[in-house]
Amino acid sequence: MRVLAAMSGGVDSAVAAARAVDAGHEVVGVHLALSATPGTLRTGSRGCCSKEDAGDARRAADVLGIPFYVWDFADRFKEDVIDDFVAAYAAGETPNPCLRCNEKIKFSALADRAVALGFDAVVTGHYARLEDGVLRRAVDADKDQSYVLAVLTAQQLSRAMFPVGDTPKPRIRAEAAERGLAVANKPDSHDICFIPSGDTRAFLGAKIGIRPGAVVDADGQVLGRHEGVHGFTIGQRKGLGLPGPAADGKPRYVTGIDPESGTVRVGSAEDLRVRTIEAERAIWTSGSALAGPIECVAQVRAHGGTAPAVAEAVGDGLIVRLLEPLTGVARGQAVVLYRPDPEGDEVLGSGTICGTVRETVASEAGAEATR
Repeated sequence: MRVLAAMSGGVDSAVAAARAVDAGHEVVGVHLALSATPGTLRTGSRGCCSKEDAGDARRAADVLGIPFYVWDFADRFKEDVIDDFVAAYAAGETPNPCLRCNEKIKFSALADRAVALGFDAVVTGHYARLEDGVLRRAVDADKDQSYVLAVLTAQQLSRAMFPVGDTPKPRIRAEAAERGLAVANKPDSHDICFIPSGDTRAFLGAKIGIRPGAVVDADGQVLGRHEGVHGFTIGQRKGLGLPGPAADGKPRYVTGIDPESGTVRVGSAEDLRVRTIEAERAIWTSGSALAGPIECVAQVRAHGGTAPAVAEAVGDGLIVRLLEPLTGVARGQAVVLYRPDPEGDEVLGSGTICGTVRETVASEAGAEATR
């Protein structure tokens, strides 16, 4: 096949491209320029898409003996990822920009251009496995990225290749060294790539500005003030701007965000326990919604936040009833459904969380119904 290898400048994508070459494919490397000011987006292991990264990707392509190009996707990245990220936080949501980048950039904009140019598939260094159209978790559980790939449609998956998902990360680094790739020991990027400082609140504040509001408890009593709901997310404990813990000595957590009134509600850890998740924009990796209630495992964060559940398609969305409560579940996050499988957990689909029912609310409703 003729395949396009997306090369970020890191070790994973370099080895993915190398394995595609070994498999006999006709491989062309491409680096995505996602920033209008690429020199500003790497500080050690923070950030990406810098001139350094482009150079590292080009040198890896030279070692592999494949053609290499740089494609400018900065405008599309700003619109579909950065602007979306800012708007979501302004609306009191907690988005995942890596998930949105995969959906809108790497497997939409990039894949569409690749197909238009006659390529059969896009190769990336994501840690996930794709077997006969079935998306599964990676062998390396610590590096598994199936969560941020669960927004891909069956058509997008049919044009994707993830060559490193069957190998633990240490072995990938060793293989890169054996191949003479200079990125073998390059630090992994972490945090949000377009916020190299790591200070998300400052980044959002510069974009959104000051929108003051109140921090209140469950009874509506004002405990403090803040400069914008964009500085908070469900489950947050630190940085609340409050003088101390609650009257009972227990820590306070963000339990609710109302962007219209600018109100941030805080409560106890028990107030965070969620039993039901409502999601919109359901995406089924098989291409069609699974019929009837599905026993599955639900995951609400890229790493961690899993619980057994029963999920059901409702219109173009999902209702997920958790058999064990989860905490820190926020609007804007993705809920991803997995089918436990001896061959490796299979990704069934995903949805964008738009509402939750807390365990305390569900319990109170049940008690009311039995009176």
